[in-house]
Amino acid sequence: MPTGRRPVPPMHRAVIAALAAAAALSAVPACAEHPHGAPPPIQIEVRAKPIAAFDPRDPHQRQFGALLFRGGLELTSPHRDFGGISAIRMDRDGARFLALTDKANWLRARILYDGDAPAAIADAEMAPILGPDGRPLASRGWYDAEALAEDGGTVYVGIERVHQIVRFDYGRHGLLARGQPIALPPQIKTLPRNQGIEALVVVPRGLPLGGALLAISERGLEADGNILGWLIGGPSPGGFAVTRRDDFDITDAAMSPGGDLLILERRFSLLRGPEMRLRRIALAKVRPGATVDGAVLITADIGYQIDNMEGLAVHRSAAGDIVLTLVSDDNFSPLQRTLLLQFTLLEP
Repeated sequence: MPTGRRPVPPMHRAVIAALAAAAALSAVPACAEHPHGAPPPIQIEVRAKPIAAFDPRDPHQRQFGALLFRGGLELTSPHRDFGGISAIRMDRDGARFLALTDKANWLRARILYDGDAPAAIADAEMAPILGPDGRPLASRGWYDAEALAEDGGTVYVGIERVHQIVRFDYGRHGLLARGQPIALPPQIKTLPRNQGIEALVVVPRGLPLGGALLAISERGLEADGNILGWLIGGPSPGGFAVTRRDDFDITDAAMSPGGDLLILERRFSLLRGPEMRLRRIALAKVRPGATVDGAVLITADIGYQIDNMEGLAVHRSAAGDIVLTLVSDDNFSPLQRTLLLQFTLLEP
């Protein structure tokens, strides 16, 4: 498993500087172009440059920890609002995806494949995320959208900066759905301003805690220094914690088909640059009052094809593989990249 420190290559120093600057700045709210109505979704062009090797220093290596690299894309677009992707969810067939950006915009598109590897992006469209009055959320200062969960035709979005979770009838209205804030545990409102809800997962019916909305903060810490999370609704609502190790923060989570909770984590320093880690936690451990931990699936530093990794989704391929899709948030910086990476999760 690639877990050791590696020297930061000179070519990545500009990326490290950009990440450091982005960490010090607040997110910039999107401008509402139509303050008295909802602008319709627009088609945008998304260009994709294939990534054939996760480790450019060893292009033939395919397995990394418990993951097998399938392929990836570096994404760019001439559209001014493209970027800042902070969460993603895949359709069951692994073709279409729904994502959201820091500036409170939806991004919906289709992945074209060459065999198992992502090859291009088609049918991309963007639209502002709407509030209950039909106005863009950003027009009321509700930006920094960071977390996304789906439950059939219902979609939940976590807005970190204002500590809100908003529910959408996406099944009926698609990208024009209007969000309705949901009731939250009071402790969520006390989270640090830029370290609020970063991960949302709806536990599937039929599993323990089925129907609960699982929400985890980026770095809201309890007394022992572990990361705060909540079960909202479902059979056993209440708070829990995720063990914080090695100064990693949580950036997303998803549920595996087998019922395990997969957690994407990020760490950044001027010395090491950005790093990412994935952990697998048994859902049976998650309950009110518990502190949960799990096995590390992969750790990767800037020597690999990563950036500021913030989004994680899971689907099962036609061949039966469990496929993880990861996306990066480029902070709208020309020195960072929007990456879409896919891996097969190897069964234990």
